[in-house]
Parts: sequence; C-alpha cells; structure tokens
Amino acid sequence: MTTAVREVSVFGDGIAYFNQAADLLELDAGMRRILTHPSRQIIFSIPFQRDSGEMEVFTGYRVQYNFARGPAKGGIRFHPGVTLDEVTALAFWMTWKCAVVDLPFGGGKGGVTCDPATLSQNELERITRRYAAELVEVVGPDKDVPAPDVNTTPQVMAWFMDTYSMHVRQHVPGVVTGKPLEIGGSRGRVEATGRGVTICALDEMSHMGLVPEQSKIVIQGFGNVGLYAAKLFAERGCSVVGISDVTGAYYNKNGIDVHAAIEHAAKHRNLEGFKGGDKISNGELLTSECDVLVPAALEKVFTAENAPNVKAKLIVEGANGPTTPEADSIFKQKGIVVIPDIMANAGGVTVSYFEWVQDRMGYFWKESEVNERLEDVLLANLGELRAIKNARSSTFRVAAYALAIDRVVKAARLRGIYA
Repeated sequence: MTTAVREVSVFGDGIAYFNQAADLLELDAGMRRILTHPSRQIIFSIPFQRDSGEMEVFTGYRVQYNFARGPAKGGIRFHPGVTLDEVTALAFWMTWKCAVVDLPFGGGKGGVTCDPATLSQNELERITRRYAAELVEVVGPDKDVPAPDVNTTPQVMAWFMDTYSMHVRQHVPGVVTGKPLEIGGSRGRVEATGRGVTICALDEMSHMGLVPEQSKIVIQGFGNVGLYAAKLFAERGCSVVGISDVTGAYYNKNGIDVHAAIEHAAKHRNLEGFKGGDKISNGELLTSECDVLVPAALEKVFTAENAPNVKAKLIVEGANGPTTPEADSIFKQKGIVVIPDIMANAGGVTVSYFEWVQDRMGYFWKESEVNERLEDVLLANLGELRAIKNARSSTFRVAAYALAIDRVVKAARLRGIYA
C-alpha cells in the first residue's frame, strides 16, 4: 500500500471528525458544503532535463483549501506517490491546524510526483525552480506561504524563495518558511513541532496530576518530532521508557538514556543496534506500560484492534492522523485522554508563522523569545480547548475541531460570499 493511499483514507477520518464537531456547533448544511470543498486546486506539468540530457515530465500540485482567515499555509512534498486527493486532504487539515492555534492563515499543501532519492542535487534544484515558477502568480506572503514537508528541506525552500524573488524582481523571504537562518529562517523552527508536543503534554499532565519526575513516556518515531520530544521530556525529568523507528522499538522500564539514543541515531542514521533497551516490535510499543504515549510516526496506528490494549493515561498525537475514529471511541470509553494532532503538533506551523512575521518586519528574535512565544500560543489555545471540552462534556478532539471550525466560520460569515 502506498503512502498516498493511506493518507487519502485519513482524509475520510478527518471528515468524520469534522462532522462530529459540526454537529456540536449545529452548523448549517450550506456552510458544511463550503468547508468540505477546497477553494483552489492547481495541477501542472513539470518538464525538466536530467543531467544525462534525458527529458522527463513530473506532475506538480498546489491546493489552497481556505482563505477565510488569511493566506494559505502548508508544506510541499516531493514523493512519487503524491496525488491530488492526498494534497487536498492535507490542505484540509492545515486549515484546522492553523485555526485551532489562532494563526492568521488558511490551509494549503503542495507536491511533486518525483523521488528525490533518484535525483542529483542539480536535478532537484531544476525541478524546484520550475515548480516555483509555475506558482509565481498564486503564491506570495499575502497569498500562499509554502514550507518544507516530506523529502523537502531548507535548501529546497531557499531555491523556491530565490526563484520567486527573481520573477517579481525583489527580495521576498516571506514567500516561504522553513528556510536556512542565513536567508530569513527562524531560530527554533527545527525543534518546534517536538517542543510543541512536549508543551501540550506537560500542561495536560499537570491537570491530570501526573508529576513529570514520576511519569513514564513512550514515543513512537524518532525522526525530527520524536527525537526532540524525547530530549525535552528527559530535560523536564520524565523517564522516557520506550522509543522506536523503522528498525523496531526499544523499551527499558528503568528509562532510556535519551542522549545516548540521539548519538546512536546520528551515527548510524537509525536506532538499529541500540543497546539501551530491549528490542520489541512497534506494535508492542504502543501497548506497553507508560503514562504518556506519543505517536510521532505514521498515520492510523491506533485501530479498533489495538486500542483496547493501550495502557497509557494520556496520548499526545505528534503524527498526523494516528488515531482512527473507531480507536478514538474506544479511548473515550477507557478514559484515556487524547490531545489531537491538529493541536499537539501545531508547534511547527506556529513557528513558521513567527518566521513569516520576522521576515516581513526584517527583525529576528532570539531563540529563547521564539520558544517563549510558542509556549504562550499553545497554552492559551489548549486552555480554550479544555474549557470547551469541559463545558460540552466532549473530547479534546471534538473541542479542537469545534474551536477551529467556529473560527473559520466566523471569518467566512463576516467576509460574506462574493458572487
């Protein structure tokens, strides 16, 4: 099964969660129709010449899902399985992720059907520049602000920014985020998503009476999100007892040396051979003993089959779409608290917003200031979710979608329908 097919199925889960919140808000049928259709879908061909002289053509996509609250915002992925449906689903999610943390953005997403592993650096640059050139008229700091995603990097963002700037004949660093620091990137961006997961987790732990120094944490996934989350949990005194990556999972009831795990992963490019814990399967990791469980890898890892065996008291979704609606219902019955993806992993897009702001004013903050502002944004909005959750006797997920939808609906109604 390809990545694209799995993510399309996650879109169905997203619609299911949207409908639960729309029911809570008693949203009318007309507004539901508007919010379940993208504003704009762009498809185009990307012809390019390989270093060998051979000509190839890839397909480029950009979906701008909603503009009610501001310019579209969302990443660009380079992957052979990219489809219009996948990109539309991810742009749909970005709409709610931006709204739930009250950013002045709508949702967007883009992609190219290429495999960077088969491309030279020069070929990758040519594809990026052609992709950017095709979008010059529809992106920009006030229109649509792309960012890195699967298989794209700060260097790809630098090429995109340079191409756009050359076409409009002026320096425009705010056209993309996730850039290198030297050309307008923000301090704190790399760690932001993992930091946001930790901020949300620690705040809810305090409300649940879970003392960090006495709490056991399991993290599925040791990429950018999982690695920094593990590091930050350990710094706060939590015991990280389980970690994993594609090579398998590693569990140590007495606590894993996170610094040693990070060093091992940096040296070997994965956790294979890590001696700091007993090796188990990723499936076993999800049902292992812990207080807090952070899925930070794949989508749809919690299903009706394994959800009854999950032992965690709190789940904080670092990944997009890790929980199916069936599993979510089981967690509610079991009394497991779930902080949903659109809230828990919004740290990345929040610091992307900070980068956009810094680019536009030409003044850049210290990393400590970025981190402080990130915590302020996340805790303020998590507090609003908690108030809705308690007032409506709902879950955090329904509260998150309800808050996000309500913000978008209010903006849309104030602006009206132009016809």
